[in-house]
Amino acid sequence: MSLRDIEIKKEYRSLLDQVAQDFFVPLLSQAISYKRAVGFFSSSAFVEISKGIAALTQNGGKIQLVASPYLSDEDIQSIRQGYELREDIVKRAVLRELREAQNHDEESRLNLLANLIADGYLDVKIALTEDESELGMYHEKMGLIEDAEGNVVAFSGSMNESRTAFTVNYESIDVFCSWDGEEDRVQKKAQTFAAIWSDCEPNIKIIEFPELNQEIIDRYKRSKPDFDIDKEQFGSIPLKKCDCWIKKPAHIGFYDYQKEAIGEWEKRNFCGMFDMATGTGKTLTALGALERLCQITKSNLGVIIVCPFQHLIEQWVVDIRDFGIDPLICYSAKDWKKNFKRAVSDFRFGVIKNFCFITTNATFATDYFQNEIDKLKGNICLVVDEAHNFGAKKQLDCMKEVFKFRLALSATLERHHDEYGTQRLFDFFGEKCITYSLERAIKEDKLTPYYYYPIPVYFDEDELETYNELTEKIINILRKEPDRRSLPKSAEMLLIQRARLIASARNKLKALYDIISSEYVNDNQMLIYCGATTVNNVSYIEGKVEEDDVRQINHVVEMLGNRLGMRVSKFTSDEDAKEREEIKEYFKNGDMLQALVAIRCLDEGMNIPGIRTAFILASSTNPKEYIQRRGRVLRKAEGKKHAKIYDFITLPRDLDSAVNPLLHLDSEYSLIRREYERMEDFAILSENPSDVVRLQDKITSFYNLYYAGGKNYGI
Repeated sequence: MSLRDIEIKKEYRSLLDQVAQDFFVPLLSQAISYKRAVGFFSSSAFVEISKGIAALTQNGGKIQLVASPYLSDEDIQSIRQGYELREDIVKRAVLRELREAQNHDEESRLNLLANLIADGYLDVKIALTEDESELGMYHEKMGLIEDAEGNVVAFSGSMNESRTAFTVNYESIDVFCSWDGEEDRVQKKAQTFAAIWSDCEPNIKIIEFPELNQEIIDRYKRSKPDFDIDKEQFGSIPLKKCDCWIKKPAHIGFYDYQKEAIGEWEKRNFCGMFDMATGTGKTLTALGALERLCQITKSNLGVIIVCPFQHLIEQWVVDIRDFGIDPLICYSAKDWKKNFKRAVSDFRFGVIKNFCFITTNATFATDYFQNEIDKLKGNICLVVDEAHNFGAKKQLDCMKEVFKFRLALSATLERHHDEYGTQRLFDFFGEKCITYSLERAIKEDKLTPYYYYPIPVYFDEDELETYNELTEKIINILRKEPDRRSLPKSAEMLLIQRARLIASARNKLKALYDIISSEYVNDNQMLIYCGATTVNNVSYIEGKVEEDDVRQINHVVEMLGNRLGMRVSKFTSDEDAKEREEIKEYFKNGDMLQALVAIRCLDEGMNIPGIRTAFILASSTNPKEYIQRRGRVLRKAEGKKHAKIYDFITLPRDLDSAVNPLLHLDSEYSLIRREYERMEDFAILSENPSDVVRLQDKITSFYNLYYAGGKNYGI
């Protein structure tokens, strides 16, 4: 448990509440730090302070106590008249308040405190107010209780820790929780206490009094401490738990950057974006953010989670259930529409307090789904995973004011060549609550370092001819519409054809065969990314020629599985959820499965942390794709010290040939540019950037790119 799990009132009054049993004992049992400032120091106050701290110290926690001495009229008169050194008077007054225990309970509690001082768990300081004329008593009464997760409860008020304060006088304390929209007030209390404790607060003086701790030990330490003292006095006190619908499981902890993201989302009224590198825990951070929102709304909350693909939903559902939620999966399951409609109605009329729906982008954008959403009101939160996909026109029309709370997740928030869609995302969801880059994630050991090996492959003569013909057609179309606002459909189709040609370059398969057969045939934990394309006339070994077009992924599976005798499996959207889980389990055990051959199924969201070596046969011009793919490979795993990435770079011509490229079409430069830029992006964070520099220098020399201003690479 944590402080968040305890039912905490905003105010406690001594004659209406059992303050020790209802507040101090439950909270301190979950804490690791207790900082307390009281009005007067006395053995009676000491006894009251002890209630609850036994459990705190068993958590490894520490206590800091600041108190003011009780100065008699004679003491004050002596200070004013300067009869004695004022610090001597103060120390004498403090020691005077160390009275003998009145009964066995007080004796046990004072013995506990003396032991805690002796063992370094409790430290006591004496504070006074001072100005130019005289010394006064420090009367501020406040406290801070903090748990291991960084949650803090601050309290202040008229109550002193003394027997009469708790039982006779009518006094009260006000309570503030750092997670309940009161973080600023809690921080101010924490800053004030820190300033007092370090003797930096204006007009407050800390009296150095090391003899006090020893005096307490000498007077009260009798035997080993009784850590069951609170149970003996109060019995077993059941913790009053918050009725929080979304609850983080005990086995999950958050890193500082995840806590930072959650806190920023709260500060921005629960609207914003998490821009976090692939593999750094966006999903769990989002669920932690929903837990925070659930606490604020007292579990009166409707949550709709939207993902681009079904396999992402499968993974989300596992994590959601860990947080105690049973989501309604809204796409292909039987009766989901009936259950969805009923839940919307029940929430509207208060029959249920909360719901969680999870669906795909496509289903979310349907008229049926949107019509039901329009009926909702109240605390509704929209969470969108891989939010860069949400900037498409269909989803843009679904950005509605009914969503009071909004959270977008992505490692690549900016949409490629779509400034309008990107801006709409920011307009609707709000600003970034965190930017946790790949560079920072590697530096902070949240992702694995990697080595990057660009493998140059070259077009065959007929492929280069086709590439140049397609490029020329694209340029001619664009010349006819120089003032175009968007890409003509005809040009878009030709660009797709050209991208597939680049992805399916025949020599990639031969290069892949050469690398794996010579270095990795007996290795495991490998991933081969293929393009969603076909390959024809393949001649990768032994002069064998394939006459028919065959999907690149099938070629790779046949080559590795049949010709090299390796244990491989396809990993695509063709496999259902059960099959994918089985494949992942086999892959985890390297003896059963050496390599996965995938197309797009692993591009976004799929979590297979064991991958150690990746071969990227195809990448689009969109940086989103290769950023996502790189992130998949860099996830941490047991025994994984680094990853290796082989990137197959498609170039128009063999860099070792005698051909003068200046005699050929400028269209070749567009291909050089995209491959060159990707290499640079990968290399800058790799462990071996010099390997890339050598290839870049060779490309630059071959294409004569040594001139100021660069080259207009064309389309």
